[in-house]
Amino acid sequence: MSQGNAKILLVTDCNPQSQLFMDYISEQLGLQISAVGPHDVSDDIECENKLVLLDADHVDENSMQQWHHHTVECQEVILAAFNLRDEDHAAEILAALHLHGVFYRRDSLKLICKGIDALLKGDLWMSRSLMTRLIQFYRRQQLNAYRPVCSLTHREQEIISLLGSGASNTEIADKLFVSEHTVKSHLYNTFRKIKVHNRIQAMNWARQNLGPLPPIHSHSRHRKSDN
Repeated sequence: MSQGNAKILLVTDCNPQSQLFMDYISEQLGLQISAVGPHDVSDDIECENKLVLLDADHVDENSMQQWHHHTVECQEVILAAFNLRDEDHAAEILAALHLHGVFYRRDSLKLICKGIDALLKGDLWMSRSLMTRLIQFYRRQQLNAYRPVCSLTHREQEIISLLGSGASNTEIADKLFVSEHTVKSHLYNTFRKIKVHNRIQAMNWARQNLGPLPPIHSHSRHRKSDN
């Protein structure tokens, strides 16, 4: 099952349990495997590894977004997540990240090794039912690309998409070079159109109805006049 010089990077809380997991994977697959903490994102790390495994028990969604952002720069890197609760959790993560494979908490070590081997051979690793849900999700996004979503303007769609990625009003304003007052005004109109009452409901709506959302990076550039 060895994949030659392929390396695996485990993104997790480094502890004795994760070390046992690494030792098992290394022994079974004959591969080099190392571990880093969830927040130890580095441009120098990803390109050295063929497979990056995100531990959903220790890597929060914002950190997953950061790892995704960095690994997409290296086309040879395979990104996967493990310790997902169930299929609903996997579908939620896949709506925001382009993962090649997912593993559940209930998966045996033997099954995880089989999945890793498949990923390193260039295959995807997920259940047929999850793949079906993913295809249906992207079909909805394709339809939304060709028709207005709940009569939202282009600016309102931009703002609700950024809100769905977890951005604050300040971050949205910085990203779009508008004032926070303008953001609040657009959000008020958007909430009314999509029939939600708070930010949590709006974020859930955005994740279900809009495309994959990029990570938000704040910056110090001055905002332009309102649009």
